[in-house]
Amino acid sequence: MASLVLVVTSLEDVTADMVITALNERKVPVARVDPADIGPDLLFSARLDARAPAWSGRLRTASREVELGEVAAVYYRRPTPYSARFTQLPQQQRDFASAEARHGLGGILNNLYGARYVNHPAAVTRADFKPAQLQTAVHLGLTIPPTLVTNDVESARKFAAQHGPLVYKTFRGLPRGEDGHTGAIWTQRVDPDTFDHSLAVTAHLFQAEVPKTSDVRVTVVGRRLFAQQIATPNGALDWRRGDWDELIHSPIAVPASIEAALHSYLTGFDLVFGCFDFALTGDGADPQHWVWIECNPNGQWGWLPDSDQIADTFAHILSRKEAVP
Repeated sequence: MASLVLVVTSLEDVTADMVITALNERKVPVARVDPADIGPDLLFSARLDARAPAWSGRLRTASREVELGEVAAVYYRRPTPYSARFTQLPQQQRDFASAEARHGLGGILNNLYGARYVNHPAAVTRADFKPAQLQTAVHLGLTIPPTLVTNDVESARKFAAQHGPLVYKTFRGLPRGEDGHTGAIWTQRVDPDTFDHSLAVTAHLFQAEVPKTSDVRVTVVGRRLFAQQIATPNGALDWRRGDWDELIHSPIAVPASIEAALHSYLTGFDLVFGCFDFALTGDGADPQHWVWIECNPNGQWGWLPDSDQIADTFAHILSRKEAVP
């Protein structure tokens, strides 16, 4: 019977390290692979025919050899982009090699028959669009800030007149720069008087600013919830912007209606795990005080006070000891 957990991620991933440690403590066989290592340091071969309708074969890294048929679960974290493997090539060759690796090796790793994915990359991609997130949250009865997605300056000005003060958020983080590093554009207040026709260049996400008392991060893994109220010493608009060592954490109870909505959300997107962010406008006892911000379907949680419990829950699910709806 298949028993191996395959962890798909980059070399430096502290969050994945925590899950691997928890799996090792349970004596669950585990192997780690970064698909962008494809080349002499990562060789693979996969076979399929009418008599054997599931991919079989093996992956061979510098330190491990993995039989594809032994993989029972895949923890899909944050592998290095394939394009990073081919930076030395001219652009056309780089794009071709990256696409071939993604569709070939990635196509195998994403379609291991019978394996449990936490989370499947296709589900992560689908759930990563904020317009889809916000619409789903509304349909599940969650409160969201008034929101406008636009590239039209007149629409932005009218929205500001109705719902100001406004904040601006990006849909995605900044892409990697030429030095290989990524950056961030934090949630920030915007002055409608600065709006001009340059807004037409691309899409923008504007929301009414929430008069919050604090933030909440709810990490859901399978049927378990781990909720932490987060406060900053200076009441920052975006707690991610400052020194994370100065954040003030405290456990918080999640109202039953919010909990039910989060499980329905994950089910709707075929996710096993998600990091949900809320802004609180009160003490948290009233569900109406919980204002939905977003869900990261592949979010970070290793910095949270209950990270050891979260890692153990991941290991519990990946070792197939818990049924996931």
